[in-house]
Amino acid sequence: MNHATGPRAADVETRYRAEFALGEHSVRHLRRILRLYLKGSGLLEVVDAAELALSELLANVIRHVPGRRCGICFLLLPGVVRVEVFDRCPRLPVAAVAEAFADGGRGLLLVEAVTDRWGVAPCPTGGGKTVWFECALSPGVRPAPRP
Repeated sequence: MNHATGPRAADVETRYRAEFALGEHSVRHLRRILRLYLKGSGLLEVVDAAELALSELLANVIRHVPGRRCGICFLLLPGVVRVEVFDRCPRLPVAAVAEAFADGGRGLLLVEAVTDRWGVAPCPTGGGKTVWFECALSPGVRPAPRP
């Protein structure tokens, strides 16, 4: 049986960035990476919301971005955890009103519901965008310090 062990708090950087071509199991693996990153930072209070929001942003990449290529960035900022998903598709996401029995169309509504802020930033040079969200930390909660 395989075990995934998380990083020690001393090993966690304030920024994690990687690029991927998403496949069948990518969302599950990236959720696990985010969970380990936040757990290693002592930020369990935002794990569930951040995992759900990340899943929705990655589902949008799978559904709407040609080639399913994207990058992710996890940032530990004062008072918040920020997660960014960037791709080279110029089409901006729009929070849609889904039909009652539709199979999709609620992803950004979920992101809005479980995070404290979210938004979209078009790439300044064109040809892409970054969709991001932030989960606020409780007052006094800080990422685990590095030695």
